Amino acid sequence: MGERRFAIGETDFLLDGEPFRVLAGALHYFRVHPGQWADRIRKAKLMGLNTIETYVAWNAHEPVRGEWDATGWNDLGAFLDLIAAEGMHAIVRPGPYICAEWHNGGLPVWLTGLEGVGLRRSEPLYLAAVTAYLERVYEIVAPRQIDRGGPVILVQIENEYGAYASDTAYLEHLVQVTKDEGITVPLTTIDQPTDQMLRDGSVAGVHLTGSFGSRAAERLETLRRHQPTGPLMCAEFWDGWFDWWGNTHHTTPASASAAELDALLAAGASVNFYMFHGGTNFGLTNGANDKGRYLPIVTSYDYDAPLDERGDPTEKYFAFRDVIAKYASVPDEVPAKSGPAPSFVVALEPVEPGVAASVSRHETPPTFEDLGHLSALLAYEADLDGRGGVLRFGEVRDHAWVSVDGVSVGTLSRTRHEDALVVPAGDRLRVLVEEQGRVNYDARLGEPKGLIGPVTLAGAPLTGWTATPIDVAALGASATDAATSVSSLTGVAPFVLRGSFELDEPTDLFLDTTGWGKGFALVNGFLLGRYWSNGPQRTLYVPAAALHEGENALVMVELDRVTEAEACFVAEPDLGPLEE
Repeated sequence: MGERRFAIGETDFLLDGEPFRVLAGALHYFRVHPGQWADRIRKAKLMGLNTIETYVAWNAHEPVRGEWDATGWNDLGAFLDLIAAEGMHAIVRPGPYICAEWHNGGLPVWLTGLEGVGLRRSEPLYLAAVTAYLERVYEIVAPRQIDRGGPVILVQIENEYGAYASDTAYLEHLVQVTKDEGITVPLTTIDQPTDQMLRDGSVAGVHLTGSFGSRAAERLETLRRHQPTGPLMCAEFWDGWFDWWGNTHHTTPASASAAELDALLAAGASVNFYMFHGGTNFGLTNGANDKGRYLPIVTSYDYDAPLDERGDPTEKYFAFRDVIAKYASVPDEVPAKSGPAPSFVVALEPVEPGVAASVSRHETPPTFEDLGHLSALLAYEADLDGRGGVLRFGEVRDHAWVSVDGVSVGTLSRTRHEDALVVPAGDRLRVLVEEQGRVNYDARLGEPKGLIGPVTLAGAPLTGWTATPIDVAALGASATDAATSVSSLTGVAPFVLRGSFELDEPTDLFLDTTGWGKGFALVNGFLLGRYWSNGPQRTLYVPAAALHEGENALVMVELDRVTEAEACFVAEPDLGPLEE
């Protein structure tokens, strides 16, 4: 591809000097197995899109300070190259904050845990870290801009900043770093179309876009007041919604979303579907919301998007395709829908995995951050010396299983605002805490996890604790390799079971978690994510790219209860009951 130019004109985006409407779809490379990137990109083109948009998740690339990774799942360059190979354009949104229902809003835990750091503002510690991060990202993005023969046509500054603060100097710093690192394509900001958010989130010389999913004409009118010239763009057209544990599966009618899209395109605006394909919060990557009640996001990020979690076109896909065809050419080819996935049962056996424990001693319970622990489980223990009574914590973040002398005495849930329970007299107290997902929005970004604040027993301080971090991925891997099984599961969680199954060839699967309590599932050492009987999600998606011909290993890490001696794979996904 030769050198081309993308610019902002008086009324339109301009590609090589000609008016160009951006028809984009969000596809997060970090939520899709790399082996399936090309398939999802291709299906976006077949819906009539000409552009793929992605966030960049800083905490995926640099979970540990100074250890930058841009390989495998994090190979942003390879992802952009696949977009180019399909003849499509790309929009890159590097944040550094992305929200996205992604843990910690994309910010690394090491960053948000720095003493004195001022998040998303002109504070020296934060600016230094952000500058280094953006330099890394732009090393990948700059050579792939359209004026250098690559696919990238737009780069976004921050993300819905007007909903958070109004530090113009901070935004100006991000713009300067972006330009200093060789980004020459047009820059954009995005905010919900209210006067306050558009005003506080804008910065001189950067094109404003909006995020909304309804009342298109009204929202575009508000956007036009703040962006008097140039193209109008809904850079997040909300065509679905996300789910959280304990609620229903959210959907929006295809006909209603298509009508809003029609109104948007009839007004001459450009669009980016959020999401085109949601993908999955694999591993421990789900975020959480907290607006007075802590609500962790489920593992599936299906989002009721045009392309479902498995990568199949939905009713919404074809409804959008029909609308787009009124305004742009659409390929003749239509993607096929997959048939039912294989259904079978896997026998499981309990195992005692051999993971070396790193036990430390503390006067009061340390947080996950104090220990530099990035996985989801931390076991605390303290001596009771024969005492019992009301056990009270300042706060539990986020879910705890309490036992005395190896016998369960109850659970505590942050979502239910629980911080105390009665424990019987005994010798040894154990509290297993699960970090269920880091808040991805507003003031609770970067909050510490674990047992927070003072701990009292019968009104007196309880001190003298040990802390044992538990790495869920390592636990699953060790269970796969464990030499022997055990006759039964006794004691306290986590309870680990394993099994194996044969495949003639790799294919997408759906693991049924009905009948299980709360925990994690791994296939071939790949951490699929969390399950919970609290619902709504009842199956976990297993991508074909994570499987292989022949024997495959399944590990269940259960935290609540074990009532099953087998696991079932089913033909279709079950994301739970729909909202009424």
